[in-house]
Amino acid sequence: MAKTKAFKPKARRPRGFEDRSANVLRAERALVRAASDVYEKWGFEPLETPAFEYADALGKFLPDEERPNEGVFAMQDEDEQWMALRYDLTAPLARFAAENFQDLTKPFRRYQFGEVWRNEKPGPGRFRQFVQCDADSVGAPGPAADAEIIALASEVMGAAGLGQGDYVIRVNDRRLLDGVLESLGASASEARMRVLRAIDKMDRLGREGVELLLGEGRKDESGDFTKGAGLDAGQRTRVLDFLEAGGGSRAEIIARLEAVVGDTAGAQGVEALTEIDAILRSLGVDETRAAFDPSIVRGLGYYTGPVFETELLATAQYEDGSPIRFGSIGGGGRYDDLVARFTGQAVPATGFSFGVSRFAAALSALDRLDAARPDPLVVVVAAEKDQMAEYFALAAELRAAGLRAEAFVGGGNMGKQLKYADRRGAAFAVIVGSEEREAGTVSVKDLALGAEIAAQLTDREEWAEQRQQFTVPRESLVSEIKARLSRD
Repeated sequence: MAKTKAFKPKARRPRGFEDRSANVLRAERALVRAASDVYEKWGFEPLETPAFEYADALGKFLPDEERPNEGVFAMQDEDEQWMALRYDLTAPLARFAAENFQDLTKPFRRYQFGEVWRNEKPGPGRFRQFVQCDADSVGAPGPAADAEIIALASEVMGAAGLGQGDYVIRVNDRRLLDGVLESLGASASEARMRVLRAIDKMDRLGREGVELLLGEGRKDESGDFTKGAGLDAGQRTRVLDFLEAGGGSRAEIIARLEAVVGDTAGAQGVEALTEIDAILRSLGVDETRAAFDPSIVRGLGYYTGPVFETELLATAQYEDGSPIRFGSIGGGGRYDDLVARFTGQAVPATGFSFGVSRFAAALSALDRLDAARPDPLVVVVAAEKDQMAEYFALAAELRAAGLRAEAFVGGGNMGKQLKYADRRGAAFAVIVGSEEREAGTVSVKDLALGAEIAAQLTDREEWAEQRQQFTVPRESLVSEIKARLSRD
């Protein structure tokens, strides 16, 4: 009788998900630490909500209101209620604020970072799971709270290693466009949402593509057709001209917009931007850091007032010398109706969010996140297998002195262990064999120096003359390694 072949699952990663390596994780964690330090300094409190929320608490606030409860990973619990992995961190905040409304000190100022999941078609740089980092004020009415969030976002950019000219926060108010649509007779809910979605694609599709979406619709390269907002030629031109009314100082743009919106609903937007400008100026956030831009609308339907996006202006280079442009790395705005879905009463709120993975990848490419670099590693070589206790004690002594150290446990000869230390990018390899033990010394290979010398030399004899290996008294090991790291 033939033996049944043992099942061996294929090692494969689900589409749209990624494995994040050590250098990626260090960059992301360093960025989150930098942002968290800013949020704490400004008086925001940390919060953590569950990965799952009930689907009916999320559905209304998904980016596509025509597909409620789609775009999420959902399952039924033991009570046959549908739960979904959170799509963002804002809807869970709204649920938390509503559930604990009476006990919260308002405004409730919270920050949160964590994984979010989106059941959407994956693509290059578009994953189904990623990390977000948010800061929000719930119960904070008026433009002053919005201005604070914008200034907070600017300080996060600085804490992440960006300077003047490396980024700009583009600010608008959704009520300005509402005023334009009102004057055109196109302020109905469905038409408004289609206009907002079309405008939100301006940076990707340009004026021509957006004009198609403002009209009858647009067919993309794959042949998929997106229904448009149905505006006529004159209406489309007026909307597009409004979007291109930016440029110049914040005061100049306010004056220009004031003339465009007149006494429509957009007048409230002009008032809000005027107050935001005054507060930003008092905080030293000038036009190079925060500019007014009527083309910024943000696609999500729940924004009700000021909105903003943070654009990364700094560029890096691909290997062929062509520039890498990063575009938008975060954004936010005012959403006064989000908590009201649970409470039945309007609760003002405003906040800022950025995608940690995307932002950290950009900072790494720009070499701007020094805190992401790990401390130099010291590997204690297992020169004699019966002396492992000594090697572990030596590694512990190095760690107690504030150094990053490990004792090698993988097996193999000296050459294999030194190769391991090289591949780990270790700065030093520490060797204690019988000769060193008898002499009360330690041999140390300066691997960083060795790599530097190897890159410069071609002559084997010249290489042999270099002193990348040295011997020190056992009691001087820690101080000698610290001294060499300090010199480096």
